Amino acid sequence: MLEVSGIHSFYDKSHILHGVSLEVGDGQTVGFLGRNGVGKSTTLKSIIGIVSPRSGSIRFKGNELVGRKPYEIARLGIGYVPEDRRIFPTLTVRQNLLMGMKSGSGDWSIDRVYECFPRLKVRDGFRGGALSGGEQQMLTIGRTLMGNPSLVLLDEPTEGLAPQVAETVATVIEEIQRAGVSVLLVEQSIDVVLALAHAVVIMNKGEIVFRGTPEELRSRPEVIGTYLEV
Repeated sequence: MLEVSGIHSFYDKSHILHGVSLEVGDGQTVGFLGRNGVGKSTTLKSIIGIVSPRSGSIRFKGNELVGRKPYEIARLGIGYVPEDRRIFPTLTVRQNLLMGMKSGSGDWSIDRVYECFPRLKVRDGFRGGALSGGEQQMLTIGRTLMGNPSLVLLDEPTEGLAPQVAETVATVIEEIQRAGVSVLLVEQSIDVVLALAHAVVIMNKGEIVFRGTPEELRSRPEVIGTYLEV
């Protein structure tokens, strides 16, 4: 479904990604691990078109993404949940969700989002800016799902959340998986990734340094110690 091949991405003159390659298959969840600042978020931004790689290829369902605008990439079926959430603070919860809708039918509706996130249903008429951090994260994920994507890019969805809210988010990721949607999950929690992912990649200093299954990562404590532990 998604094939990232040898991309090099920059911020001005700062070379952030050094020949990054990874794949996400149909219905697959790939966990993307690494310490802060190694380039994981830049990889997602490169896929969705916020950052344009200077070289390399990103193909989604056979379509080349490099050089396309973010809205064009979203229309192809990729949803993006940014780390900073980017909700519309003056719009209500329902209005925020409606902003995520695309033309045509799909599996995700406001009612289904509210089934996954009952707290959002309670907050239906509240403005986004009045929500707690956890509620805003739920809203961001729900708004992305309203576009009925076939691939979701999740950037640190449980960061800073209370344990109970983080569990709710993990449950929704499982629901996304059951719907057959592919997921590229950037996450600091090794436990969350090992519980949810079919495959794992680890990044260090802008390069992929490990690829394997969760079981293979569990059997490599030296990899965890070198690239993930503080």
